[in-house]
Amino acid sequence: MSWNIFNRYSAPKKSVVSRTTEREFGREVKRVESLDETSKKLYKDTKRWMESNAALSQSEQKIIQDLLLNPVCQSEAQLNEMVTEWEKATEKQNSHSKELNIVVQKTMADPVKRLNTIFPSIQAALKKREQSLQEYEKSQAKVEKQKNRERTGQNVVKLDLSKKAVERTKAEFDSQNQALSEDLPKFVEGRIEYIQPCLESLIKSQVSYNSEALKIYTDLEDHWKTSKDLSEMKSQHQQTLSDIKALSITVD
Repeated sequence: MSWNIFNRYSAPKKSVVSRTTEREFGREVKRVESLDETSKKLYKDTKRWMESNAALSQSEQKIIQDLLLNPVCQSEAQLNEMVTEWEKATEKQNSHSKELNIVVQKTMADPVKRLNTIFPSIQAALKKREQSLQEYEKSQAKVEKQKNRERTGQNVVKLDLSKKAVERTKAEFDSQNQALSEDLPKFVEGRIEYIQPCLESLIKSQVSYNSEALKIYTDLEDHWKTSKDLSEMKSQHQQTLSDIKALSITVD
């Protein structure tokens, strides 16, 4: 939100509204501006998190496909079985990952997006209030100027018309100012009540997702441990690594 109600104080001039009143109102405007920026950032971060979650699953699947296509994996039955079981586990995990993103979209991203649609209306209302205030000040200044003129019949008529304009513009400004002065604090204070259920749902969804992921990969690890062929392959690899470490390289 770029609207700044304090721009009109760049040059000192008499105002129909006290500086104290405008400062208090300005504080509420800044709170709304801060909420606007935070809400937009929250939405972007949520979408980025969902994209990263999807990318993680895709990266794991890509690694598995590369391994399955590797000649070593194709020639080693034990290794091929190991990677194949890993592929089955990631298929289950990928399904849960997609479900998590759907839940996050509905319970976090969509509500925050709806919240963001309110701020343009607030900005328009603030601009309308400022325009009403300017009209009010303009009509009041016109009355003050006409008071100093000679009291001819024509000037008296003009003064009466100007006073009526002041009453009209003041009523318009007071109505808008009162509405915003009441609504802005309520809107800002309502942010917690609005967003808290979203955060609770997000946390519960992640707990469920990570619990299921732990179960899937624990089962995979248990399967690997109970496989005699895979255990033998692991021992062979450990022996090969030990032999490599024992090698000494010298330069004549």
